[in-house]
Amino acid sequence: MLSRVASNIYWMARYIERAENTARLVNVNTHLLLDLPRRVRLGWEPIIDINSNRDEFYSLYETADERSVVRFMIADTKNPGSILSSLGFARENARTVRDIIPREAWEQANELYLAAKADAQSALTQRHRYDYLRSIILGAQTMTGLLAGTMTHDECYHFLRLGRNLERADMTTRIIDVRSATLLPDMAEELTPFENLQWMSVLKSLTAYQMYRRGMQLRIRRPDVLKFLLQEKRFPRALSHTLNEAESCLKDLSHNEKPLKLLTRLQRKLHNAKPDGLDQAKLHAFIDEMQLGLIDITDSIKAAYF
Repeated sequence: MLSRVASNIYWMARYIERAENTARLVNVNTHLLLDLPRRVRLGWEPIIDINSNRDEFYSLYETADERSVVRFMIADTKNPGSILSSLGFARENARTVRDIIPREAWEQANELYLAAKADAQSALTQRHRYDYLRSIILGAQTMTGLLAGTMTHDECYHFLRLGRNLERADMTTRIIDVRSATLLPDMAEELTPFENLQWMSVLKSLTAYQMYRRGMQLRIRRPDVLKFLLQEKRFPRALSHTLNEAESCLKDLSHNEKPLKLLTRLQRKLHNAKPDGLDQAKLHAFIDEMQLGLIDITDSIKAAYF
């Protein structure tokens, strides 16, 4: 297959996954507002930090208030990580490989982008935001399901799965790092019970809350949440699972020596880690190590295939 085709399929999957994850983040942050007492001021800046967009944001907006951050993350095409930008990039990549992917998948990508663009302004108000973001999440999941159920599972599909799982791994590490540190930064002693809500929101950002309760059968505690989201091999959005899926894809591709070697090294570090025993500073250093490993793997894949 052409390297251009492999690249377009890989990035189409990454952008669809990115749009879905961004929608989850904004949605969970909005709902968290309703659960906290009014005297607790919920910061929206961490949402910007998750996608490493602080400089871009402050070049366009003065303050990180709710309306500005929501507009930036959902509808601002000057932000390459916004939902609308991600869906636009996914649609363009899908358009260039229409002869490779099922026609229904291309139509879904096109319709999802057009619907997201037409209704983007409605998401700026809390009243309509949930319905808008839910439609983005369901649209992205429909796209993923269509491709899994109707596309031949050949080399093209391996690149698609590879892109999706590396994007998922990247977002999982970002969410854990930023949300665990700065969601409720300086809580007074009487507000410490709300730390439980903080970790519940981390789980819900990754749609992991029910699976955590089912698998861990424990109340929500920081060490247990970290262990689940980083090392649970059976949960699709846990870091360990996404790396295993990426490994499976690479093993079915030729010229895989260097990216597979880097991936195996990162898996070994994750397996040997004790995330449930890390304080915030050590957790941040560990997540940085995982992030740098993912960047190296991504660069290696680009060099080997694209």
